[in-house]
Amino acid sequence: MTGFARPVRRWVPPLSGTELVTVLDRLRGWTPFDGGALLDDVAAVLDDVPPPEEDTAQLAERLRGHLARLVTIAVASEAEQDPTVAQLVLRARTLHADRLPCGRQEAIAHLRRLGWTANELHDRLAVIRCLKEAA
Repeated sequence: MTGFARPVRRWVPPLSGTELVTVLDRLRGWTPFDGGALLDDVAAVLDDVPPPEEDTAQLAERLRGHLARLVTIAVASEAEQDPTVAQLVLRARTLHADRLPCGRQEAIAHLRRLGWTANELHDRLAVIRCLKEAA
């Protein structure tokens, strides 16, 4: 017997060429989660000495990035079923959407809220084993 008794459907790829290019571009732009960098940024904004004024915008942007990544991890791992994580994810999304205030004191307060939320979400995700604890 040289052939199959039943006809076999031809395989069709699940994504088109354009969709595959999109996936490839996203993979190329992906960077792994860096808990050490998150903790460095959190330490910089929660320190007794506030960061220099010229660093506030860059720190805010990095902390927003950390929050976005932590929220993505929480959603992907279905950690939002945990009430504490759900509350922190909501707070993270709200803070992520807020712009950096213009006044120095308001900007530092905003940075600290970003830092506290990132730190608490990171710690909670580590406790429920969605993340490895950072050293």
